[in-house]
Amino acid sequence: MKFTLALTTLTSVSAFTASSFVGQNLASVPVSKSALDMKYKVAVVGGGPAGACAAEIFAQEKGIDTVLFERKLDNAKPCGGAIPLCMVGEFDLPESVVDRKVRRMNLISPKGVEVDIGETLKPDEYIGMTRREILDGYLRDRAIDYGAEIVNGLVTSIDIPADHKVSENQYTINYQAYEEGSSAGTPKNMKVDLIVGADGANSRVAKAMDAGQYNFAIAFQERIKIPDDKMKFYEEMAEMYVGDDVSPDFYGWVFPKYDHVGVGTGTVVNRPAIKQYQKAIRDRAGDKIAGGKIIKVEAHPIPEHYRPRRVQGRIALVGDAAGYVTKCSGEGIYFAAKSGRMAAEEIVKLMKNGSVLPTQADIERTYLKKYDNLYGPTYTVLDLLQKVFYVNNGAREAFVELCNSKYVQQVTFDSYLYKRVQGNNPLDDLKLLGETIGCLIKGYADAKPDAEFSNPVESQKRI
Repeated sequence: MKFTLALTTLTSVSAFTASSFVGQNLASVPVSKSALDMKYKVAVVGGGPAGACAAEIFAQEKGIDTVLFERKLDNAKPCGGAIPLCMVGEFDLPESVVDRKVRRMNLISPKGVEVDIGETLKPDEYIGMTRREILDGYLRDRAIDYGAEIVNGLVTSIDIPADHKVSENQYTINYQAYEEGSSAGTPKNMKVDLIVGADGANSRVAKAMDAGQYNFAIAFQERIKIPDDKMKFYEEMAEMYVGDDVSPDFYGWVFPKYDHVGVGTGTVVNRPAIKQYQKAIRDRAGDKIAGGKIIKVEAHPIPEHYRPRRVQGRIALVGDAAGYVTKCSGEGIYFAAKSGRMAAEEIVKLMKNGSVLPTQADIERTYLKKYDNLYGPTYTVLDLLQKVFYVNNGAREAFVELCNSKYVQQVTFDSYLYKRVQGNNPLDDLKLLGETIGCLIKGYADAKPDAEFSNPVESQKRI
């Protein structure tokens, strides 16, 4: 139990004497575990959407000291950068962080069949396209403005006391601190009472807390500056390409940014061939990006499922570190920001103005339970859709044909833009089931066969 003592005037100092405790049971008086005016310290490791949104909530609680660790404050994280409309309002994002408002989606099948999606969108609805260096910087700066202490440092390891699940013993974060303009880090350490791990797929926090491994995809993206006349096509347009040439289990994309396009793809089952798939997506886009100049090449891992353990003692994982990327769509930004905010809100409530530390059971029954209840069905449905429609070219042809349905488009956009399925019609759902079966039969009959590949060693790797 913390004991915070505020002495603001000489009068209050003189009034606080030994006589104040006469007749009291000294054992019942809370005593600070460190020094007067010390607060519990929360460390958020990782300054992306998950970490920044968590730090923002912690920083607004004046009874908690909040420290935010980020190695690269100008980091341009490899990412498609799409965010749903609901995130703009829910996280109070200014329009300056949205590069493009996508209102049309061109979906291209393995055989080159194109379906234009977007007719069901209302005039004020869109998918936001962002650059992570802009979005992350804004969210991080807002957390700092609320009072979070920023540490430009790389966390290298965490010393965890053996009894951290039952005691208030502190964690020791070991890190390399970087001064502005210096590439050499200085070894330092910091003692903290609670840690939120928001440091991505290769999370040092997850490793320290023995969170377990997960399978992962490799995403590869090139930022390509194309001529202005070609950029006009992508002003409000994004493209998705499916086919075993661009990915055996995902899709390739062309997403518009501020003054360029992001062209990329990803795969879990054949990671060694990622550059081959990247060349294929450039070839499929063809004349639409011809004459473009590659200005940045990016690659990063994407988690395929939850970590086996997301809370250990007073350490909680959020965002990619926890495994919160959806199958089928590969969406992670919104769920990172939401999980960071939700975890922090629940922990702040548990800490009761910074007076107590939560237990592992407390965090699990609040943050984890609420997150899983809210979004667990979404992960399950999208996992199922990926297993049905991304397995071979026949299924991909069926997927593209199904997207001609205005009902499919309406349900898809409602689910994506607002993170809830709205107004489904049971009769339309039944009709859709019949259409799906018909499209799958047709797709399997007409599609070209998938290329064979084998990578038994690589496919077993986990992070």
